[in-house]
Amino acid sequence: MKRVALTMLLCLPSWMVAQNPIIRNQFTADPTARVFNDRVYLYPSHDIVPPAGQRQNWFCMEDYHVFSSENLTDWTDHGVIVSQNKVPWVRPDSYSMWAPDCIYRNGKYYFYFPSAPKDGKGFAVGVAIADSPEGPFVPEPEPIKGIGGIDPCVLQASDGNAYIFWGAGRCAKLKPNMKELADDTPKEKVKWDEREFEMYGVNCLKGLPNRQAEGPFAFEYNGNYYLTYPYVRENTEVLGYAMSKNPMGPYEYKGLIMAEHANGCWTNHHSIVNYKGQWYLFYHHNFFAPKDDKRRSVQIEKLFFNPDGTIQEVKPTMRGVGINKATEKIEIDRFSEASADVSTAYVDTTNYQLGGQATLPQKGSWMKYNDVDFSCLSDGYMLISVKAADNTEFCVREKSAKGKVIARIKLVVKPEEPAGGAPAMSRFRRDMRNQWLSQTATLEYTPTGVTDLVITNEGDGALSVDWVQFKNRPKYFSPAAAAPAKPDEEGFIRRWMLLEPIDKPNSGNTVFTDSYLREHFYREYFKGQQTMLPKDGQKITAVFKQEQAPAGFGRGQAAPPAVPEVKTVKQTLTWHALDSENFNVKLFRFAEKWGTKVYGVLFWAVTVIDCPEDIPDVRLAVGSNSASMWWLDGEEVLLLSGDRRMVKDDCLSRRLTLKKGRNILRGAVINGPGMSDFCVRFLDEKGNPVTNFTINNSK
Repeated sequence: MKRVALTMLLCLPSWMVAQNPIIRNQFTADPTARVFNDRVYLYPSHDIVPPAGQRQNWFCMEDYHVFSSENLTDWTDHGVIVSQNKVPWVRPDSYSMWAPDCIYRNGKYYFYFPSAPKDGKGFAVGVAIADSPEGPFVPEPEPIKGIGGIDPCVLQASDGNAYIFWGAGRCAKLKPNMKELADDTPKEKVKWDEREFEMYGVNCLKGLPNRQAEGPFAFEYNGNYYLTYPYVRENTEVLGYAMSKNPMGPYEYKGLIMAEHANGCWTNHHSIVNYKGQWYLFYHHNFFAPKDDKRRSVQIEKLFFNPDGTIQEVKPTMRGVGINKATEKIEIDRFSEASADVSTAYVDTTNYQLGGQATLPQKGSWMKYNDVDFSCLSDGYMLISVKAADNTEFCVREKSAKGKVIARIKLVVKPEEPAGGAPAMSRFRRDMRNQWLSQTATLEYTPTGVTDLVITNEGDGALSVDWVQFKNRPKYFSPAAAAPAKPDEEGFIRRWMLLEPIDKPNSGNTVFTDSYLREHFYREYFKGQQTMLPKDGQKITAVFKQEQAPAGFGRGQAAPPAVPEVKTVKQTLTWHALDSENFNVKLFRFAEKWGTKVYGVLFWAVTVIDCPEDIPDVRLAVGSNSASMWWLDGEEVLLLSGDRRMVKDDCLSRRLTLKKGRNILRGAVINGPGMSDFCVRFLDEKGNPVTNFTINNSK
């Protein structure tokens, strides 16, 4: 989740994501969505925390924002379009700018909104007009005569007329100017307590379930008119709907669009829109204020019709709609589906803006998150925010709980056993129990296009997940091109054949003495070690003897045994023809991508230098992180021993001659627990880089 306190969140630019709620920079409610110019425009009301002097446990709304999106994922806040202190007829301290609507007609955009008028009599509905769906909107000086109520909605029917709905389902035709009720608008005598008065329009909800009904939203589809509306079925609002062949009814009740919110949020309010062939339900919920149902946030779900035109009931989700880019922080607790044992909870009940977490309690638990776009990922790795019990293993898979493994993480945590003392809990184990940690994992497989993610618990302990994100690595290497390369401007050689790292455990870098290095660099790990000219993609088999301390060493033993254990290691490794993006060749990053280990390994590098003539009296200048050895045409020319840091021209060879024609430069780099990279160039007698040669390690 975005770990931002509410007071900060309300001041941020509007960043939105493809999960519910969709608006994160403010509270929003009563959403009306409309499609203008191939974009979805969202006109919600704006819940705020009541200022001093206002009723603290009631709705409080002082203005309207408009938002828009092309993909229902990235929402832009276009700012305030109408506010209570800039509408001539609205009482400026009323804080009652409730559910609005906006439609396009006659070349203009008409924004309809309710509020409390200055005369203090109930609610009225006004209209503001603009040339753009984003405004600026100019309010009319007076509200629409004849409408006393809230929650306007305008239906532009196929009969050519525009009809305005408001309050508890009242409806009247509008004049063509869209600012007045038609002259033939009917009136109805209504009794309220002891009062009897006239109301304009037709009561379209008469005889239908309509207890405390409000917020009508009408639309037309496939020859039917739909009147949808919130009403209280038991204690809180549901979204119901009725159908008719006439925009002003009579309507026949058909059922629910959405049932009551599970957490008891009193209200719901909505709109329904078709965008690019898919129908969507926009509604609100109080996810970011679960103890205050007067501060709501807009959510979206897909909506579907049955063949007979009735609407399938919509189940609210936290996944919502829209496609996430894999490189975004994906709030995985907003899953699309999950095994029955998965539970969710807020990350921090003192700050609901931090969002939620999902817990997979046991082996076999899983949760699925739909529609993640991997087209933005080229050379990636995964970050995941988790809490986990001891000895937990989990996978991120593609499409299903049995799908391809994208990344795997094992959290095998064991007690430390200090010499002469009782076992102690490791720091890592303690951290995992007490806080969220971001774990990094290399990718075993990279999906293409849009796919679904599934997290599976495959270990013995419980697992809680907050978010997952995929990141592109900085571009350290490119495949070597077919054309010969040149040294860079400073003479550094960037084209190399690199062999995937050989497993060579080292307890530390301090053992890298001259004698140790010569012993281990001159061992034969694979055939042709000092003679072969490898090709890109060529595989070799490395077979060698490897010393290792016995299993009990390190648990109180003062020194290793005189005769270490020896095992035979066999590895199948591949050569890669690569151009380094940096003057220093980052072997550690090479090992991350192509190796099985990054520490305690041995790297082999080969490059082919073609000279148009003899170049005498040059020196090989090398810097390497950790120790290395270098050979030119089979002859050792430089040894960098000890625990080193990579420094340009750290060591210089004796005077050498690059002969006319082909020269073979080989290097071996060894590391222990640290990073590893190297930089190589030739310098002339004056210390200037030598560049008059080409490098030909093409595929």
